[in-house]
Amino acid sequence: MAEEHGGLDWLRGRGVLVAGAGVSGRATIEPLRDLGAHVTVTDANVDGLAECARLGAATVPIDDLLAERERIAEFALVVTSPGFRPDAPLLSIAAGDGVPIWGDIEFSWHVDRAGLYGPPRQWLVVTGTNGKTTTTSMLHAILEAAALPSLACGNIGLPVLDALRQTEPQAEVLAVELSSFQLHWAPSVRPTAGAILNIAEDHLDWHGGMQPYIDAKARALTGEVAVLGLDDEVASSLFSSSRAVRTLGFRLGVPATGELGVEDGYLVDRAFADGERLAPADGITPPGPAGLMDALAAAALARAIGVPPAAVAAGLAAHVVGPHRAAHVAEVGGVTFVDDSKATNPHAARPSILAHDRVVWIAGGLLKGARVDDLVREVAGRLAGAVLLGRDAMQIAESLARHAPEVPVVTVETGDDAGVSAVPQSAAHRVVLPADTDSDAVMGVVVREAAALATAGDAVVLAPAAASLDMFDSYGHRGRSFADAVGRLDESDISRTLR
Repeated sequence: MAEEHGGLDWLRGRGVLVAGAGVSGRATIEPLRDLGAHVTVTDANVDGLAECARLGAATVPIDDLLAERERIAEFALVVTSPGFRPDAPLLSIAAGDGVPIWGDIEFSWHVDRAGLYGPPRQWLVVTGTNGKTTTTSMLHAILEAAALPSLACGNIGLPVLDALRQTEPQAEVLAVELSSFQLHWAPSVRPTAGAILNIAEDHLDWHGGMQPYIDAKARALTGEVAVLGLDDEVASSLFSSSRAVRTLGFRLGVPATGELGVEDGYLVDRAFADGERLAPADGITPPGPAGLMDALAAAALARAIGVPPAAVAAGLAAHVVGPHRAAHVAEVGGVTFVDDSKATNPHAARPSILAHDRVVWIAGGLLKGARVDDLVREVAGRLAGAVLLGRDAMQIAESLARHAPEVPVVTVETGDDAGVSAVPQSAAHRVVLPADTDSDAVMGVVVREAAALATAGDAVVLAPAAASLDMFDSYGHRGRSFADAVGRLDESDISRTLR
């Protein structure tokens, strides 16, 4: 088969090391075998390796491979999953030995360009700190409304390689959500159109700083059309450095020539048309500024490949908000409970808090190097209280002490070292649980403490501003745990006096 796909024929008969036995790593196995490569998968996850072996790959635990590091130089290529940082020992050794390192998206791009699974597709790439998944799902809805064979893939859940191999339908257009991790390892990708929605501090621990994070995102701006969020300071600053053939933007205000925006209650296109109305602004879900921005970005990408206005309107009208994105969970005793577990950084938490006049904020987890001071300063006047959990809860508590010292704060902690650090404000209250308390039980306590701080008319908002993996399997697990805990409340839990 490789003879027909000359761009990758050098892999026939050669060894390829796949770093990571998760979903993206497993997706590389069949295409590599189709290309005639000998596939070896490495990971620390024994169960993941067993699944890869079932798929026909050789496997080796990563500690064993690192102990025999000379073996790494024998591979012709390393295909890495996005979870591996650039300074991971395995990748550092491979780079030092001169072994090429591709991300799974880089490999996907070469597979598509080589025509391994049919004619190359049009890639419409969505990236940004926040709103990627909503924008990608909006874009896919628009493409479906336009009757274009398409799939949503990438960071949204379906690996790009699985999308390429899928035959029912065989997609002609891919709506591809890409994270900064994936873009870092994908220097060859040249999308038909690529959008950067916004850029705020996130994943700085992985990238080693803000500029490398920005540089990774900017790899979406290398194709025929680049789309930038003009209301975002960092994203808009990339206009002059964009490497795309054409660069345009979108804004919440009235659009200038070459932009999409909002005018007289409608999404309006002045980039691909002369003021064409695309869709009513009040019909966008999720409602509010963030939803409108995502819709404008999706519309711009679709218009870049000639999708007509009627299909944009129909697709946006059909779009349904995914779970854990500012979802209304319940109302108990006049208090609204909102699950925005998808808000895994401060920038994402902002719109959920600002959507309500008085909020009891549930926050905490892994901040990944991001700072919360700007967010706390902006939302301080709306906070009726805060309940904090997770590894970096104390950093948020310290920010609240600096910028919102009058706000009641509860920290819910587990472990023998709970209580070592003083909660940094007199209005704070500490709940210490046994070290072996599971995450769902912790969330139950968190929700009851939040209900105690709330009064009728308030909203209790789970907008953690942090990742979930210190305590939960995923942000979805965290959101479900929150919803389950809310379901156990009754009116007597509202407005209880702190113990």
